[in-house]
Amino acid sequence: MNKKILSTMLMAAATIGSYAQSGTNSPYSQYGIGVLADQSTGFSRGMNGASLGMRQGNVVNPTNPASYSAADSLTMIFDIGMTGQITNFKEGQTKVNAKNANFDYAVGLFRLLPGVGVSFGVLPYSNVGYKYTTSTYLDRTNGTITETYTGEGGLHEVFLGAGLRITPQLSVGFKAAYLWGSIDRWAVSSSTTYINSLSKSYSTSVNSYKADIGLQYSRRLTKNDELTVGATVGIGHKLHADAECNIINISTTGTSDTTSIVAANALELPMSYGAGVTWRHNNSLLVCADIGFQQWSKVTHPRYDSATNTYEARTNVLRDRWTMAVGADFVPDYQSRNYLNRVHYRVGGGYATPYYYVNNVKGPKELSLSAGFGLPLQNAYNSRSVLNISAQWVRTSAKDMITENSFRLNIGLTFNERWFFKWKID
Repeated sequence: MNKKILSTMLMAAATIGSYAQSGTNSPYSQYGIGVLADQSTGFSRGMNGASLGMRQGNVVNPTNPASYSAADSLTMIFDIGMTGQITNFKEGQTKVNAKNANFDYAVGLFRLLPGVGVSFGVLPYSNVGYKYTTSTYLDRTNGTITETYTGEGGLHEVFLGAGLRITPQLSVGFKAAYLWGSIDRWAVSSSTTYINSLSKSYSTSVNSYKADIGLQYSRRLTKNDELTVGATVGIGHKLHADAECNIINISTTGTSDTTSIVAANALELPMSYGAGVTWRHNNSLLVCADIGFQQWSKVTHPRYDSATNTYEARTNVLRDRWTMAVGADFVPDYQSRNYLNRVHYRVGGGYATPYYYVNNVKGPKELSLSAGFGLPLQNAYNSRSVLNISAQWVRTSAKDMITENSFRLNIGLTFNERWFFKWKID
């Protein structure tokens, strides 16, 4: 059995290389550390990620490590997921479409001891991926200046966590992760006349840790109703990562002049807080609501000042971020022989404020809606695995800025096998 657990953990670790492709095409990923990723799994994606109070033994819930203590004593759960996305960008009368697909996550969960669950896996933290060009006509003498902006990379985490049931109602949990990744950005300007070309590159590489703690308290209201309250805290800290800026000035004669500036220990993770509540009715209806807060205004972040030609870590470069999500999961009768009655039907909605500024004004806000299904998979020895399919519409917009409308298709497969079942032979 230990060999099976080890093999599953190695299987999750082997997926790390799949993060090479960026999960976004958004020009807004040029700010901060990129577009922050949704760390929920397939079950809660259909509920727009609402899951801080969710607690059940057949689902891996990485958003709150206290939920690990609910792990089923008979099974080993392994969950993998991927996302495909089509995005429409609109600025004025100009519209552009882009699409991408990438691996999202691989997580596992098993019970180590009575009341103790252990989870592990790999998750995205942020994504950077964009390329766009702007052109400005000056006059006949100076011609046209073209500026091209490109970026790629992101941050990811591989984690190990445990949840402990203190009392029948109260559980606590802890998740420790290795956070790694690199972010590279380029800004290149060129002219149709004698004006020099200017190229700026910004790069940073992160190898640090990430830590989260969680709590869940459940109370049965009636015979058929149960309420669970969840809370999480993410520990903010310096990432001990230097950021480098290279400025290359190329004259019309072909000679170049390079200036390199390093901002030491320039990146930092914010303190983050989350709270959620889940109401379960008769094992058929699950309603979740979450709220989250990330204190980005207090962290340091590198910023280039063209007036003084400096690149250094500063505070108040980013702004605090709020997130809200609600969702519901309904299964008519999970014990029915009718397949459609065993299907999970899900809906959700969410709202988020940006954590960055665009040209010194608040960035665009995000509105999202989701819907999905949980399709039971059945064979001769296993009727507990589920194929989770959900669709999500996300609108990112602000006055006088680019509007993004994204349609995402999320596919997650939850393997739920009875590894720890003891067979009896008469």
